[in-house]
Amino acid sequence: MSLIAAVRSDSSSDVLTSLQSVCDSQGLGDLSAHLADLADLVKWDMAALEEGIQGLPVGESVVHKSAHHLLEIAGKRLRPMCVALASRLGEGLDDKTREFGVAVELVHCATLLHDDVVDAGDQRRGVPSARTLYGNAASIFAGDWLLVDALRRVRAADMPDVLVRLLDIIDEMIFAEAIQLENRGRVDARMRTYMQVVEGKTAALFRWAMFAGARAGGLPPDACKALEEYGLHLGVAFQLIDDHLDYAGDDSTIGKSPFTDLREGKMTHPVIVALERDPSLRPVLEELAASPVDEVPEEAKSRLVSVLNHTGALESTRELAIRKADAACLALGGLPESRARDALITVARATVHRES
Repeated sequence: MSLIAAVRSDSSSDVLTSLQSVCDSQGLGDLSAHLADLADLVKWDMAALEEGIQGLPVGESVVHKSAHHLLEIAGKRLRPMCVALASRLGEGLDDKTREFGVAVELVHCATLLHDDVVDAGDQRRGVPSARTLYGNAASIFAGDWLLVDALRRVRAADMPDVLVRLLDIIDEMIFAEAIQLENRGRVDARMRTYMQVVEGKTAALFRWAMFAGARAGGLPPDACKALEEYGLHLGVAFQLIDDHLDYAGDDSTIGKSPFTDLREGKMTHPVIVALERDPSLRPVLEELAASPVDEVPEEAKSRLVSVLNHTGALESTRELAIRKADAACLALGGLPESRARDALITVARATVHRES
């Protein structure tokens, strides 16, 4: 293990340390202690995965620069962590598991590079996006390059069912993106459409991370199925908290400006709930969705925040995220007790307390 990889793996530790701090401030000492144990459990696994992620070829082309720009802005690495923890329920981290962990992060980053072009996103994780620095075309091709590299890694692991499942998952993600694109800019309160997008665009990749880790760890089919169900609920909970933070979070920590989703024409859970409970919000949403990014009307923003609060929409979103996190934990009920299973429960419980 190289020293650089170990240092870079601290990005995951930083996220867990941040969550510990949040839990301590909220009087959740028990969860904070579990997070400390989780950090200790995954430290070297995450260092190995980070070494693989950062080991992608570095070139002088704008495609390579665009890809590495995003990869080096270390995110939460939650999906690779899921691969590692799922594998630890079985035989643990090996070369195949590492390649699956790297692959899931590359697929995730590929979608982010593409999303920033589609959404004209200027920031990603609190810094200029790749498309801002290198252009839209470079960002698209960088995403394509990462996706191809991910598929090659999974193919090289010589577990055909894992590769087929990833191809199916990518197909789900594209279909979900198409649904979101078709509904872009529509001020509509259809929760079914929202859940279709979330389960396909976000939760699907968590499902694959759990399945791939379980298969690499040699777990039986029923355990793989249980872990996929965990990934589904975890992914939905994760997205619900993202939606919540878009209106209730601190823009200095969430890595993007408030109201980003609405300005990108996306109806998210708290807004849908608020509109269902107060239909008079519709013209305000239409005004916000139609406003240029740098000219969002303050009065409309204040009105939206007021409605989100008085309808209880933000609290409703958080409550659903908690229920989904609980469902993720319940999905693990049939698996043998282990430190890795406890760690997955900690991940689900901590997801709803994050602030970025």
